[in-house]
Amino acid sequence: MGKTLSHGRAVLLMVLATFLWSTAGVVTRHLESAQAFEITFWRAFFTFVALLVLLPLWQGRGVWAQVAKSGPVLWASGLCWSVMFTAFMVALTLTSVANVLVTMAVAPLLTALVSRFTIGHRLPRRTWVAIALAGLGIAWIFGSKLVAGQVAGTVVAMCVPVAAAVNWTLVQRNTRTGRHIDLVPAVWVGALLSALVTLPLAWPLAASGHDLWLLAGLGVGQLAIPCALSVVCARVLSAPEVSLLGLLEVLFGTLLAWWGANEVPSPHVIWGGLLVVGALAGNEWLAWRERSHAKSAQPALPVA
Repeated sequence: MGKTLSHGRAVLLMVLATFLWSTAGVVTRHLESAQAFEITFWRAFFTFVALLVLLPLWQGRGVWAQVAKSGPVLWASGLCWSVMFTAFMVALTLTSVANVLVTMAVAPLLTALVSRFTIGHRLPRRTWVAIALAGLGIAWIFGSKLVAGQVAGTVVAMCVPVAAAVNWTLVQRNTRTGRHIDLVPAVWVGALLSALVTLPLAWPLAASGHDLWLLAGLGVGQLAIPCALSVVCARVLSAPEVSLLGLLEVLFGTLLAWWGANEVPSPHVIWGGLLVVGALAGNEWLAWRERSHAKSAQPALPVA
């Protein structure tokens, strides 16, 4: 799929993945009895089970043999996924959905810096401008949250963009070296590691049947499917592009929590979020113009 996916379709699929990711906040606000580590365990467990079924259907039964032969790169990516899975859900129990999502939005800057200094990825000026504008929006919101005393949730949430920056750079490096190790199963590895780590912390389990239905939905629709899609998109999109598109989760998640759980965002979140999303949209529009001009500038082939 990744070899024939166009840039435009990769962008659309990444936006879809981002929307699916953004449903976590509003769903967790409707849980009855499950708490922080139990929420994390069940979501990771259901993701693990879903991918146990979906991966062989998608890639054939040989996928498990590939996992065994993939080596440390796949397991390093899986470790990154496990950190993201765990830190995100724990942070949601410590602070507001908007605060978690905005903190995660520093990922483009971290990704750009990591990819620049580890794999030498050169960023166009438009991407640096977009990152700078997004950073201003994040700083505007971040300052207000620190004043409000929501430090613990912010610190935990910060683990997500750090792990994401490392992960997207691993995917890009894997693609550039030509080894073509399939990193989609790394999402399954991440779910497995997250479930194993959080189960002792979640015991004894107290989730109701209502909670289990919601958490199963998160495991399949909010993690398994969009995370696999994002890895496929990362084969076509650059690491900073993937991270910038992921910023849409700030908009989607905040609006869903506002609409579905009555978590009204502060003016700082609204204006800062608009600046972040505007930077993202501007970067993608300029990138589209550059590709269009490059295609039109190519000389036409002579007709026989």
